[in-house]
Amino acid sequence: MSPDNPFDEADTARAVIDDSGTLLKWNEGARRLLGHTAADVVGRPAAELLAVAGPHPPLPPGSERWSGTLALRHRDGRTLPVWVLANRRAAAGGRPPTWLVATPLESNAERPDDPLVAAALRQSPCAMMVFDDQLRLRDLNDAMARLMKLPPARIRGLRPTDVSGRPENAEIEEYMRRVLETGQGYDMEAHLKAAAESRAHAWLARIAPLRDPGGQVRGLCVMAHDLTEQHRARERLQLVNEASVRIGTTLDVSRTAQELADVCVPVLADFVSVDLLDGQEYGGEPPAVPDPPVGLRRTAHRSVTEGCPEAVAKQGQLDTYPAGTPQADSLVTGRAVVATMPPGEPEGWLEWDAARFRRAREYGVHSTMSVPLQARGTTLGVAVFSRFRRPDPFTHDDVLLAEEVTARAAVCIDNARRYSRERETTLTLQRSLLPRTLPPTAAVEAASRYLPAARSGVGGDWFDVIPLSGMRVAMVVGDVVGHGIQASATMGRLRTAVRTLADIDLAPDELLTHLDDLVLRLSEETGGDGTGEVGATCLYAVYDPVSRRCTLARAGHPPPVMVPPGGTARPIELPSGPPLGLGGLPFESADLLLPEGTVLAFYTDGLIENRRRDLDVAQDLLCGALSGAPESLDGTCDRVLHALLPPGGAADDVALLLARTRGLPASQVATWDIPADPSLVAPIRKQVLDQLSAWSLTEASFTAELVVSELVTNAIRYGAPPIRLRLIHDTATLICEVSDTSHTAPHLRRAKTWDEGGRGLLLVAQLTQRWGSRHTVEGKTIWAELGLLEGM
Repeated sequence: MSPDNPFDEADTARAVIDDSGTLLKWNEGARRLLGHTAADVVGRPAAELLAVAGPHPPLPPGSERWSGTLALRHRDGRTLPVWVLANRRAAAGGRPPTWLVATPLESNAERPDDPLVAAALRQSPCAMMVFDDQLRLRDLNDAMARLMKLPPARIRGLRPTDVSGRPENAEIEEYMRRVLETGQGYDMEAHLKAAAESRAHAWLARIAPLRDPGGQVRGLCVMAHDLTEQHRARERLQLVNEASVRIGTTLDVSRTAQELADVCVPVLADFVSVDLLDGQEYGGEPPAVPDPPVGLRRTAHRSVTEGCPEAVAKQGQLDTYPAGTPQADSLVTGRAVVATMPPGEPEGWLEWDAARFRRAREYGVHSTMSVPLQARGTTLGVAVFSRFRRPDPFTHDDVLLAEEVTARAAVCIDNARRYSRERETTLTLQRSLLPRTLPPTAAVEAASRYLPAARSGVGGDWFDVIPLSGMRVAMVVGDVVGHGIQASATMGRLRTAVRTLADIDLAPDELLTHLDDLVLRLSEETGGDGTGEVGATCLYAVYDPVSRRCTLARAGHPPPVMVPPGGTARPIELPSGPPLGLGGLPFESADLLLPEGTVLAFYTDGLIENRRRDLDVAQDLLCGALSGAPESLDGTCDRVLHALLPPGGAADDVALLLARTRGLPASQVATWDIPADPSLVAPIRKQVLDQLSAWSLTEASFTAELVVSELVTNAIRYGAPPIRLRLIHDTATLICEVSDTSHTAPHLRRAKTWDEGGRGLLLVAQLTQRWGSRHTVEGKTIWAELGLLEGM
C-alpha cells in the first residue's frame, strides 16, 4: 500500500462522518473490522453501527478531537468494543467540515519484540515516536505519550493525521514522506500547545530515518524537543537588538519614552508605562536619588489592547507615589521591583490608589515590574511592566532583560533631555540677540521670520534692519556655521559688530572686510587646533530713499531676490564673495536703482537647501512664492515658508527678511551749493528759512537755522570746497547735511570759559536728536537730525 493513499489501506479502519452523523466514506480496514461493505453503510447514519440504540457519540461543538471506546455492531450480529479516535477536518473547497474516525486493527496493536522499535526507544533522549515506511505509528515512549495524552496501545497503527487534525500534523506527515523518499533527516519548528499542556510551547520536531542493517530506510523516528527557553532567549536577544535600533531615533523625550514602551509590548509585557520625574520640581536637573513621595509625570504608555484602557493616568498627568509603592521603592533602591497582585481586598502599596487597584483587578493584572531609568548618575524616572494576558509571572531573566532595555532607553532619554535643555537655552539666547521688532523707517517697510531647526540644534542665523543717516537704511542677514550655544553667541558678536560698523557708515564691501577680520580673530580665540574654527556668511545692503539706489555686497551668502512693482521675482546677480573667516580675499559691491515699491527678499540657506530638492528648483519655488504675493509683507513671509519648508520643519535654521522700498519725493529734498565765503552764510540761512516755510516747518526754523549756520560755517572754515547743503524731511524728522571734499572728521571738544570758539558742534549736539559724520567717495558729510512735533 502506498503512503500517498492512506485512507484505503486495510491495516487501519477509517470512516468519514459529517456533522449530521451521516457516513460519507468507508475503507477496507473498516470492512475488515465490522464486516460491512462501503455499499452497505455509506449514506446511512453512523448511529446504526452502534450495538446500543441511541444517538451517536457526542462530538462537542468547536472541539477538534474525541476519543473513547464504543460498542459497535458487527455484520454477523456480534458486539465489538472498539476504541476509536475522531478528528475534525476543516472545510475545504467549498465542502462542509467532516470528522475522520479511525482505529488501528488488532494486528498492529502491539509488537513488543520489534527490534526496530526497541532500537529507537533505546537511543532516544527525548519524547519520541516511531513510524514504519507506511507512516503508521509503531510505538512511542512514555514522554511522548504524556504529551499526547493518549494511551499508546490505542493509537499504534495510526498516522499523524489520524491522531490530530491540526495543520501541524498534516505538515509533519508531508515532511515524513520526504524523509522516506530522500533518506535525509529534517527539522521542523512549531509553536503549539500539546494536549497535556496548559499553554503553547516552542517545539522542534526532528525527523530521522531508521535503516536496517543493509542501509534500507525501514521507518522514521520523530523526536520532539521543547525549545521554549531557547525561543525565549532568541526573543530576548531580538528585543535587545530592536531596542538598540528603535529607541532613540529622535532627540525628543516623549518620543523616546514612547519608543521604549512600543518595543517592549507584547514581547516582554502586556502593558508598559513610562513615568519621568518632574524636572520643574528639581530645578530642571533630576536628582541622583529622589526622596519619597515621588512626583512622576506620565510620558508614554502602550498596551496589547487598543486604546490602552488599562492606563489610569493620562499622558502628561502628574501623580505622586508614596514610599512603599513599587515605583518609589525602585527609584530609591535603584533596582527593579517585581510585585504580584495580592488576593482579596487592596492592602499595602495598593491602598494609596483604589482606582488603580480596581483597574488592575478589572483587566486581570497579576504581575508588575518597576524598573528605574538611570543614566550618568541621574535618576530620570521609572518604567512599569505589567502582565495580564500572559499567564506566567515575571522571571529573573525577564528582570535582567527589562534592566538591559531600560538602561539603553535611559541613555537616549537623558540625551534627549540634555538636548532639549540646551536647545531651549540656545533659543532663549537666540531670541534675546535677534531684534524683537524691526524699527520703522522712512526708507523701507519690513517683515521678518526666524524658525529654529526642527531636528538639529539651534544655529546662528540672524537678520537686522539698521537706520542710517540721511534716512538711509541698512539690511543685513547672516548665518554662522554650526549649531548650539556657541553658534548663537558668535552670531550675537557678529550682529553687534555689524551694527557698530554700520554706525560709522562703511560701504558694504568695506564692512564685510572688517567683519572678515573679526571672524578670523574669533577663530584664533576659540582654539588653534581647528576644532574651534568660526565661519559665517553674510549679505549687507544699504538703501537710500532719496536716490532710490541700493548698494549690496555678500560674503558667500545666497543672493537676494528682487520683485519689481507688478513684476516677477528674480535673483539679483551679485559677486558671490568668499565666506567670512577665510581672510585676504576682496569683497565687491553692486549698485541697483530700485523703483519705489520694490520688494527685496533676504534669507539664509536653510530656506532653500533640501536633500530631496535641487537648489534650482528651490530658487524657482521662492521666486514663485514672491511673485504675485499679497500686499502684506507678513502674509508674503508665511506664503514663502509654506511653499519651501516641509511639514515637519526645516533641517536647518531659517531667517527671512522682506523689505519693500519707499522713495522720498524730490519735493521733500532741498540742496544748495555753498560758496567758500563766510560772509555768504546769512543768505544761505535766509534760503533755508524760506524752504522751511514752504514745507510748513516754521516751528523748527529757529533750531534749524542755528544748526545750518554752525555746520556750514565749520565746513567753510575747516573743510575744502565744493561745499553742499542738503535738507531732507519726512513727517517726523528734519535732516541737515553739509558735505565737503575734506576727509578730516570733526571732533566734539569741550571749550574753556574764555575761548571764543569750539562750541559749534557742542551746540549742535544739544539742539538735535543725534548727529554724526560719514565718509564718502568725495570726502565727508556732517549730518544732524531734528525731531519734528506731531502735527507740524
